[in-house]
Amino acid sequence: MSGRYDRYALFSVARQPVDYRRLGVGATLESHHDTGTNKEREMRSHTEYRTFDTEKPQEIVHITPWVEEELGKSGIQEGLCLVSAMHITASVFINDNESGLHEDILDWLEGDLAPWRAHPARGDDYLHNRTGEDNGAAHLRNLTIGHEVIVPVTEGELDLGPWQRIFYGEWDGRRPKRIVLKILGF
Repeated sequence: MSGRYDRYALFSVARQPVDYRRLGVGATLESHHDTGTNKEREMRSHTEYRTFDTEKPQEIVHITPWVEEELGKSGIQEGLCLVSAMHITASVFINDNESGLHEDILDWLEGDLAPWRAHPARGDDYLHNRTGEDNGAAHLRNLTIGHEVIVPVTEGELDLGPWQRIFYGEWDGRRPKRIVLKILGF
């Protein structure tokens, strides 16, 4: 089955390396194949919500341990895990869990992309702020960082790279905001 797409073997247990160099691609891909078809198993889902009320207006919160805990509760071994911010001034993203990097991200957003003091291109106030709001920068930060991530689940674990962790990014905090976690699979 190596190299062929099997619509019933999307989620699998046994790993078989496929050498794509013979196809002109310079990488090796691990192919996963089920011992049975997914038609024989019922897809399950697990949904959980979490509310954040940060002390700071802008904050990066490590949420990988919570996502892993919920994955364990779900019992799902093979599938996908979606984590999504349910507010337009917050984000969910994947990066390294290193405090210096988190400060760099906050400085980058404040310095070049979406500073609170003024719109980065015009130099005056955000047009959104003229509606009575004061969080135009937070909306742009959501667009820049993104509002959700999807992580593969393999053999009952999040299939993240060696330094990858999941974070909640708050760009207009000090009020309650929710994220949703949805795990789908077998």
